[in-house]
Parts: sequence; structure tokens; C-alpha cells
Amino acid sequence: MANYLAQFQTIKSTCDRIVIAVEDVSDLWLNVKESFERRVPVKKACLNNKARNPVFVDNLPAEFIQTTDSRLRSRFPQEQYLFSFREPYATVVLVTCEDLDEFKTILKPRLKLIVQNDEREWFIVFVSKAHPSNDQATKMTKKVYARLEADFNTKKRERCCKFDLHGSDKEFWDDFDSKMVDCIRNTLDRRVQFYEEEIRRLSEQRFTPIWNFCNFFILKESLAFMFELSNLHEDSLREYDELELCYSESVNSPGKHREFGGLDTGDDQAVLLNPGAKALTQIVQDDVFREFEFRQYIFACQAKLLFKLSRSIEVAARGYAFVVGFSKTLALHEFMRLAYLIGYGVEIEKSPVNSASLSMLPWPKASYMAFNPPDSSAEIMEKEKMILQVKSREKLFSIHRKPLPLEPSLLLREANRRRAFLSVGNLSELYDSSDGSGLDANSKLPPHRSASNSMTRTMSGPATSETSLPVDRPMRLSEIHVAAEHALKQTISDPDFMTSLSSLEEFEKRYMELTKGAADNYHRSWWKRHGVVLDGEIAALFFKHGNYDLAVKSYEKVCALYSAEGWEELLADVLPDLAECQKILNDEAGYLASCVKLLSLDSGLFSSKERQAFQSEVVQLAHSEMKHLVPLDVSSLITFAGNAGPPLELCDGDPGTLSVAVWSGFPDDITLESLSLRLSASSSADEGIKAIKSSDSHVLVPGRNIISFDIPPQKPGSYVLGALTGQIGKLSFRSHGFSQDGPVETDEFISFEKPTRPVLKVRKPRALVDITPAVSSALLMNELQWIGLIVKSIDYSLKGGILHIDAGAELKIEESQMIEIEIYGSDMECANSANGSIEAGKVEKIPIENGKIKLPDWASDVTTLVWFPVRAIDDTITRGESPVSPQKQSVVDGMRMIALKLEFGVFHNQVFERTIAVHFTNPFHVSTRVVDKCNDGGLLLQVILRSEVKATLHVKDVRLDLQSGFEHLGKGDGRPALSLFPLVIAPSSKAGILFMIRLSGTKDADEAENADSMLNITYGISGDRTTGAHSPIPIKPGDSEELLFKIALKLKRPVLNPCLAVGFLPFSTACLRVGQLVNMRWRVERLKTPEDASISVNEILYQVEANPQNWMVAGRKCGHVSLSNEQGSRMEITVTCMPLVSGYVHPPQLGLPEVGEANISCNPAGPHLVCVLPPALSTSYCIPAA
Repeated sequence: MANYLAQFQTIKSTCDRIVIAVEDVSDLWLNVKESFERRVPVKKACLNNKARNPVFVDNLPAEFIQTTDSRLRSRFPQEQYLFSFREPYATVVLVTCEDLDEFKTILKPRLKLIVQNDEREWFIVFVSKAHPSNDQATKMTKKVYARLEADFNTKKRERCCKFDLHGSDKEFWDDFDSKMVDCIRNTLDRRVQFYEEEIRRLSEQRFTPIWNFCNFFILKESLAFMFELSNLHEDSLREYDELELCYSESVNSPGKHREFGGLDTGDDQAVLLNPGAKALTQIVQDDVFREFEFRQYIFACQAKLLFKLSRSIEVAARGYAFVVGFSKTLALHEFMRLAYLIGYGVEIEKSPVNSASLSMLPWPKASYMAFNPPDSSAEIMEKEKMILQVKSREKLFSIHRKPLPLEPSLLLREANRRRAFLSVGNLSELYDSSDGSGLDANSKLPPHRSASNSMTRTMSGPATSETSLPVDRPMRLSEIHVAAEHALKQTISDPDFMTSLSSLEEFEKRYMELTKGAADNYHRSWWKRHGVVLDGEIAALFFKHGNYDLAVKSYEKVCALYSAEGWEELLADVLPDLAECQKILNDEAGYLASCVKLLSLDSGLFSSKERQAFQSEVVQLAHSEMKHLVPLDVSSLITFAGNAGPPLELCDGDPGTLSVAVWSGFPDDITLESLSLRLSASSSADEGIKAIKSSDSHVLVPGRNIISFDIPPQKPGSYVLGALTGQIGKLSFRSHGFSQDGPVETDEFISFEKPTRPVLKVRKPRALVDITPAVSSALLMNELQWIGLIVKSIDYSLKGGILHIDAGAELKIEESQMIEIEIYGSDMECANSANGSIEAGKVEKIPIENGKIKLPDWASDVTTLVWFPVRAIDDTITRGESPVSPQKQSVVDGMRMIALKLEFGVFHNQVFERTIAVHFTNPFHVSTRVVDKCNDGGLLLQVILRSEVKATLHVKDVRLDLQSGFEHLGKGDGRPALSLFPLVIAPSSKAGILFMIRLSGTKDADEAENADSMLNITYGISGDRTTGAHSPIPIKPGDSEELLFKIALKLKRPVLNPCLAVGFLPFSTACLRVGQLVNMRWRVERLKTPEDASISVNEILYQVEANPQNWMVAGRKCGHVSLSNEQGSRMEITVTCMPLVSGYVHPPQLGLPEVGEANISCNPAGPHLVCVLPPALSTSYCIPAA
């Protein structure tokens, strides 16, 4: 089968469309050819892929070929068997007939003979020549076609369609396309099955001696090519992928030695997108193909299919993988270090990537270490001069890097070693290591041999006149260069490439062109990292030739990539070159940043002297007059972290001191003129606080430093470390590098992510202290009393706290007295256990100045009781209560307000404010009543004393000074009738005192009515200040403990002979309701003829008083009524009113303003209540229940 390889390639080059055979039975092809060929390519076709799934393809390429054509008749059966993909996929049988007998006798037998081949897909096109105007011919044609359908159509498949020469319709062409596509699909499925079976049969023989890859290749690519013809590109690509895998297994299988290829002229140029660059017959070797050419051929076929699928990105991806893999394959067979072989390697600027790449490549095979040509003496001399003129460039900061193993000395040793093997031979040369490096590295030498014993000298002496060298004499380095150059000239076919090897300048030019082109392609295909790496190669050449601007741009990209990837060893090689370019260009900011970055690299990459030189440059620039001062990012050099342990906790409004660990990556001590710390709220990325500055300058030593920052009061929340800023000389710096401190992590651990562990927690506002009154009962009014305040700290120290006391109106603090502070009783036990220095029951007296009290230190953590003296001032006259003059008590009458303000905390930043109310009262509540009237006109007056305080009162003496109109009986000294003193009154108890009085004459009745009697009570008090009222505080030593309480009493002369009587008459209705009018009636009767002339008139003024919230008066509220002066005369006053509220309410009252109360007798005697019912229910808007 392999003999058909040349024919297979020829068929592939000429076959580009699916063949549809035309069997012209009735010589109709010329009549329908133009119409048929307009139907191809097929616009839309549904085919089955290899997995038998339907796939719609567009523009299926096809062509019509008659069966009599030589292209279909001149084929051998074996060709049809192997290359069935070029055989017809459908057969169109063209027939016509206008006579039914002719059809039965002639046409039908012939058609049966044509379609009897079961392997051929066919359908019949009946061509009608009848003109539409000829009815008889048309009818006959229809009869013949009907008979044709009956004979050749089956239930499963219709194989006939009718074509009208005089005007075919769209329905025919749809039917034609459908039948043609069905035939193509069936044929394709049958042939795919055939190829799969043959391929499976050959695959089973893969590991047998009769296996032949060429046979497998012909079948596999025939199937792939058939899929490609059918526009099933995905299936075709899959076949090529499988073919590539099978080839890899075959070529890598152990067995006889196979040629790799690549030795023909022009093989130095890749043909990755041209599958027809070299004929398959030229690359075949025995039963397989040469690897060099065949791998490129397979990739070219795959790329062609991917382009048809519009997947150019995948072409690039596969191309990259192919180039990498194929380069490794090339390296295992033949690969040359061109620059070193021809003598330019020493002059080429060695970037880290270039050097590393060259160090991993194998040395050239021995075939390139041939002898020099006879006329090479001048060339050898020129190479000698070039080698002697080489000078190494000294880097900035005197940095010395260890050279990689690719220097000329190693080339000299390896080249002579391989030349020696040409004549002597060596087993290790025949079986090279898998990486092709041979004995490249010095590590391959025996350990006991010194470097001088190995052949490492250059032997660069003067050239001899020898035209050829014996094999046993070692070659000089210049001779190796010349020999390699001549060997390359015999291999390379590209004249431009040869020009590039003619001189160092041309070589660098080509090197720059290739490298820059590769970098640009990588960038355009979004392979940014690969492009940046090649930018480093370009930057090295720019730097060598003094193009520092362009070198800086490329070096910055490379350094950014190496830094992001963590490739510090590569960065250590490139970064000094970037710094040197920046220094030459006077880019102070960039140069400074590069120096900082050099310092932040691993300390093992540079010596201590080199790192000190970096720091010296940084300090010198920081203290110099820089033109453009820009903030410097030292995140990788100066890092910081919170100390281990719980975060610092502060209360809302409190300052504090935060300790931060700062790591310095400088090799020596460095002075920071200022240092600031910024914190960030952990709940929000944007929320932060102002920078916290450290007060003094700091000297950072290498390694860990502890620095304290004074933190002002902050808002509640958790805070993490944000940024560290400061100044070195005139240069400001900023660091976002967070070091993680802990038992597992090391001090050098750096993270640029925001730390999650908070270093500061500020609690939400809460009660830190509470101040409440110690006593809730009343104190004595107008007397100096102790007021107690319970000061309780709530898990917060009150050390150094100052209590401000601001007395309100009618309240005075006696600052002449010392205040007293003691431990609160309920906290005594806790205080004794927490602080042994505090004595039980300790009371400390401290002064109060301008209302300020400074709390002692011992009272900072315990609950204390603060006593301070105050006096409530009330200048009004206290009045007693009697039935005729009731007193209305108010809760706020004795209230006094005290404003408290406590300043505490380290800086008195915490403030607690509260206003408390203190109740002051008189010691007694006094009420009077007449208990009896004596026959002699005397009155027995009872004075009731009720205690108003929670203390025992000792009444020592009572004296009543009567108002005019009254006088005492008996001694007349104003003392009680019975002397029971001292009288003891317990808290909330009452005591009664009786006085004998009588009425006396008075000239002015009004004066007697307005005058007051005065009750003077001399008393003492026994009470505890922790309970309430107590004995007043003595201002001076020897002050008497007796107290005097004065109270005014209103005594009213009794009404003995009234002139008028006023009575409230009952209501006319049984009940009162809200909203209903009711008549209020009063009867006025004259009891006697008045002696007073002012009330002897016939007209009397009346006035009705009613609460407007309870009553609405519908009539006249005031007016005059007539009443005769004769005794017994009567009259009624009626006023219409309406109740407004329900319940028991006081009714309106009738008053006689011009008649004194002493001349009026009322019935009822005092205010009374009446019952008012709610309004009656209204049914106007009621809805009956369902």
C-alpha cells in the first residue's frame, strides 16, 4: 500500500470537490447542464459526522461528471478501494420518454440494469419535453412519469423527480437538492464505516513486525481528507490529531535507528503553514516518515483546518506549543549556539533570560567540529584579535555576578572533547544524555580534580601556518569559531541569515529584529508575560548601545513582571541595570525607587557591602536637594504589624497608646525624622482616621522595632492597620506592607493585603458611670442638710475624676463645709477583696471649691457615697389648712434641681451629666378645725400636726398668735390648753393640740377677714441622713439644735346670723345625659332684714361659675334679680346648661358677689357632685346583623 503514496499525493492535489455522476440515458445532459451546475455548491446540506450526529454544512463543494468521462472510467479496482473518497457520492439518471410502450419495452429494462448496483446511491430525473400548450403530449408524459414512479419508488424512499424543460418550478429544485443530499449523506456514511474498519484492522497490528505506518497514514489521511471535502472540518481535525499521536508512538518506539531529517537545502526555514512544501515521497524512510518534515506537515494540515473553522487564536496557541515542543526535539538532535560558535557570544549582552536559556541548551554535535578549510588562516587571526579585545563591563555599585556556564573556556573544552571522539570514539558520545548536554557542566568532572587539570585555557596564541589540523591536536578557540562558521555556511540556505552572521553588528541587528518581532507578536496575541521577557533582551541591547530611554521602558516592564512573579534572582540581575540607566538619565525618583527595591530583595542575593551601598544612595538622595520630591513607596522594605495578643480596647471618647512592631529591611540603622500611622475601619474600606503622628524622631535598627503612638479618641468600631508614613531627610515615604507576627510565621513574612486582625477596638457608647441620689425621701426646707450621691463606676476607672455640682434656683451649697466621701455600703465587701489598702468604713473629708469636687484615687474603682451640704431656700409664708381654706398640694412645690457633671478618664475626656431632683419639705403639715362651741361663747380650736419627714420630731413648745377678731381664754399667753411637752411625733404620724379661743370685737371686718394667725413651733429632729431629713448641720460650734417653724393659719369668724339663704334645687329629670339641656335652679330667701345698708337694696347681683370642660352655659351667666327686703321673701334663679362629659362632676355654682360670705347660708354647705350619664345610643347608622 505504501507504493501508492505518490499517487495519493497527486490525487489530493487535484481533488477538491465531491463528485456527482450523471448517467445520461436519453442524451439530455447538454439540455440541463447549465441548470444543474447552478445548483452547486449546495447552499445547505445536512450530513452525519463521524459520531453519526447530524451536522449542517454550508456551501458543500460538488461537481457533475458524466459516467462516460475518462476521469471516472480509467480507474483500477485497487485505486477505487484505496481512494474511494474521490469516487462519485451520487448518481443522477437522466431519462425522458413520451410513449408508454417504449417505456415498458426499452427504457425500463435499461434503467433496471443501471440501478442494480447496491453500492451506488442514485435517483432518476425524468425530463419532460412536452410543451404546455400541447395537451396530448402533456397527458402522455404524465402517464409515463406515473408509471416510472410506480416502478422505481418504494415505501421507504422516493427516487424519482420530474424536470420540465419549458419551465421548472422551485418545488422541483427543492426536491432535487433533497434527493442529492440524501445520496451524498448515505455514501459518506458507508465510506466512513469502510475507512474505520480498515483503520481498526491496521491498528490491531501496530505492535507487530508487519506494522507499516505509511499504510496507516494513507487510510487515516484519506478519511480526514474526505471529511475536509465534505466541510466536516471538526472531524477532519480530529483525524489529524489522532494521526499525530499515532506517529509519536511509532517514531518513539524502540527499534532501528531512523533519520531525523532537516539536512536538505532549505530546511533551515520552517514551513509550518505550507503542507505541500515537500512531497511525502521525499520524506518517507522505510515504513515511516522523517520526523523533521512530517511534524511540520501535520501541523500545517491542522492549521489549515483551524483557519477554515475561523479559530485563528487556537492556531497561535497550538503554534506556541508546537514551537516549544519541536525546539526540544531539535535540541535532542542538532542545535547550535550560534553566537558562541562563531565568536560573537562574548560581545552579546547577556541578559538573565538569554543567559539562562543558553545554559539549558545542549552543545552542538561533533559533526560541526570539523577541520578548518585550507585558506582559513586570516580568518583565524581575525578571531584571535576579537577574543583579545574583549572587556567585561563593570556594573553599578560594583556588583559581581557569578557567570553562567556558557563561557568560551567551556566551549573550548567541549569542542575538543567532541573532536577527539571522531577518531577515538566513546560510548558516552554514542549515547548522549537525554538533554544533550554531554559533559557540559563542571559538576560532571571528578571531584578530586582541580580546575587547572580540566582543559579550560583559551589557547589564544598566534595562528600557525597549518592548513589542516591532525585530529589528536586540540584546536584553539579561534579555530573552533572559524570551523563552526564554515560548517554553518554549508548548511544555511537563507542569504539574509548568512549576512547576519558576517559581523557582530549584523548579528546584533538580526538578533534585535527577531527578538522584537517575537515580543510584538506575543503582545498582540495577549501573551504579555512572554512578550515582557523578550523586552528584557531588547533592553540589554539598547543599554549596550547607549539608548537609555528605550532601555528604561523595557527594563521597567521586565522588573514589574519579575517582581510580580517573585523571581527575585532574575530581578537582582536586571534591576541594577535599570538603576544605572535611571542614574545616567538623572531620573532621581526612579533611581531612588530602584535602590529601595534592591534593598528589599532577599539579603542573600547581594553582599553586605553592596546592600550598604544601596542604603547610602537612598540616604544621600533623601537629604539632598531633589528637584521633584515625590512620595516613596517602601512597602517591601519597611513593614509593620500590631503586637501579638488581643487588640487594644478603648471606650468611646478615650485616647490610648498603641504599640506597633516595625521591621526595617535596611542593612544599617536609619533615622526617621517623623513617623505617622493611619488606621482603617475594618467595616469599610474607605472609612479611616487621620494620621497618628509619633512625637519624636526614631532610629530604626535592622529587624524588629517597637514604636508607640498616642491615639486620640476615635469613633466606635474595629480598626486595622492602614498605612505607615514618615520622612527620611526631606523625602516622605509610605508603606502598605503588613507583616504578620506570630509563633508560626517569621518576621520576614510580608503581605500587601489588608490585615483582618484588628489592632484597636473602640467600644460603642455605654454607661461608664452612674450617679443616683442616696435618699429619695424629703429633706428639711430652709435648713442645712446633707445630700448623698451614689457614684458607681461601671468597669471603668474614675481616677482623677472631677465632680461638678451646680445647684439650681432656691438652692445653695455651703462651700464652707467639707464634703464627705465614703464607700457605699453594698460595695464594701467588693472593695475589701479588690483593694486591701482601703479601710472598712473609711470616710474622707475633702473641700469643695466653686462647686467642684476632686475624687480621691482610692475611690476610682469602687462605688462611693458623696455627701455635700445644701440649703433649700423658701421665703414664702407656709400656710396651714382649714375646712374653710383648703390647701392644694403640688408635687413640685418642694422640688429643687441639682445639675451634676463628672469629668473622668485619662485626659478628662469622658463626661457624665445628669440632673437630679431633691425633695424638700416643711417638718409639719398643720390643719385646724373647731371641735366644740362652749356655752360661754368660747371655741375649742384643734391644731393637728402631721409629720412630713422620715424622722422623729420632738415638739418642745407651741405658741399661737391670733389674728384680730379672736382672743385666747385663760392665761392669754397663746399656749395650748394642756401642756404635754415635749411632744414626740413619729414619722408619718399626727398629733393634736387644743387651744381655747373666743371671738372679740373688731372695728374693720375686712381687716379681720384678711388677717392671719401665726403658729410658732419649737422642735428638734432625730433622723439619719441616709434615710432622709436629719438634724441640720451646725455652721458654728455651739449652735443650738432647737429649730423654729412658723406657719400662718386662716381663722374664719363663724356665720351666726346669716341674712340670706341659697339652696340648690333638685333637677326636674331623673338623670342627666351628655348633650341634653338641663335647668339649674337655685332658691334665694331673705332670712331677716339686713342691718348692713349695702345689702338692703331690692336688687341682688348673681353670677354662675362653671367648669368650661364639663359644662356649657346656655343662659346668662350673671345678672340682677329683685328680692324684697321683707323677711321670708323668696325668688328663684334658673340657668340652662348642657353637660359635656360623663361621670361625677361638680355642678355650676351660684355666687352673690356683692353679699359677704358671713351673711349667706348655703345648702348644701360645700361643693357637691352630680352624676352625668353617657349620651344615648343612636340607631341612625346601624346595620342589621347578618
